[in-house]
Amino acid sequence: GPGSYTVGTMSERFDCHYCRDPLQGKKYVKKEGRHCCVKCFEKFCANTCIECKKPIGADSKELHFKNRYWHDNCFRCFKCYTSLVNEPFMLRENNKVWCSNCTATEDAPRCKGCFKPIIAGDQNVEYKKMVWHKDCFTCSQCKQVIGAGSFFPKGDDFYCVSCHEHKFAKTCAKCKNPITSGGLTYQEQPWHSECFICSNCKKQLGGKRFTAVEDQFYCVDCYKECVAKKCAGCKNPITGFGRGTSVVNYEDESWHDYCFKCTKCARGLANKRFVCHNGKIYCADCPKRL
Repeated sequence: GPGSYTVGTMSERFDCHYCRDPLQGKKYVKKEGRHCCVKCFEKFCANTCIECKKPIGADSKELHFKNRYWHDNCFRCFKCYTSLVNEPFMLRENNKVWCSNCTATEDAPRCKGCFKPIIAGDQNVEYKKMVWHKDCFTCSQCKQVIGAGSFFPKGDDFYCVSCHEHKFAKTCAKCKNPITSGGLTYQEQPWHSECFICSNCKKQLGGKRFTAVEDQFYCVDCYKECVAKKCAGCKNPITGFGRGTSVVNYEDESWHDYCFKCTKCARGLANKRFVCHNGKIYCADCPKRL
């Protein structure tokens, strides 16, 4: 390396070690105890610049690092060409030297949106080992910046809350607005909990017993009071709930199955032969005894 040879003008009688030309009065180089002319030094002894591949002559300034040599004007950043003499540097692949700024930029993570490096101090968004500049993280639908706001991932796309609601959220069967959370399903249709209510008292029916009549929903109490037929026997509503879910209908009147019985002997007549006499129901035998 530099310092392993000396350069001067010969005042004594010496010949070049290689070409044997006399050196007296000429510029010479002394290396490893041998005297040689400048031409032979460049041909046989000079180090080769790793950048330009030319010999580093005796008159050139030489820089070296880890057995690699450069002309001083060749020692510059591979990326931005800034001179690295007296500057911090890093030796990277293919023996190329980089300045500290270009090294930091090259090693920085790349934005998934613009593919440019995200350097220290840049605001960014990270998701599943991917990173974006904050302003590059945008909604796939409206293209507005999501930044640090809430979003919904769908495959390789990302949606803001508003676009996700309109594009993917289920729509309530009653109000036709998106269902963003909660809700319930009835007959394979989605509903907001606050939209699935009793048509009479307006109480929510989610998780409660109800009856559907001609696309209207009623809680048990309102169904009994407003909709259900009254039993011709006991005069109570026929709801279809609990005891007596079976109903007997005859000439515009209805009975609980347990209320449909013979007026005289009180025998249950559901699914049996009966006789109607003077508006009253009898078993097949009792009319004979009247």
